Amino acid sequence: METENFLELEAEIVKVIKTIHDPEIPVNIYDLGLIYAVDVDDEKNVEIKMTLTAPNCPMADDLLNEVHQKTNAIKGVKSAKINLVFDPPWDRSMMSEEAMLDLGLL
Repeated sequence: METENFLELEAEIVKVIKTIHDPEIPVNIYDLGLIYAVDVDDEKNVEIKMTLTAPNCPMADDLLNEVHQKTNAIKGVKSAKINLVFDPPWDRSMMSEEAMLDLGLL
């Protein structure tokens, strides 16, 4: 895959992920730091490593399904695989400055 196309696709994936919000926190999951990695291979298969603010999050299935569906719907994505990981565990230091400002933490 050409570098430019790869970067455009990756940017589009991040843009779409930023439309997904944690239902308990009014910030998108990307700025919350819940997305650990977005990998796109040469065939345009996407693998996203993400976590949750807490392992027992009652909205886990909904969030995972939304990330999967919205990523698969992006033009150019062949397939999307979402891997839920808890290592390293999420903490507030993973949030973007924008998220911290939105939540009044800065």
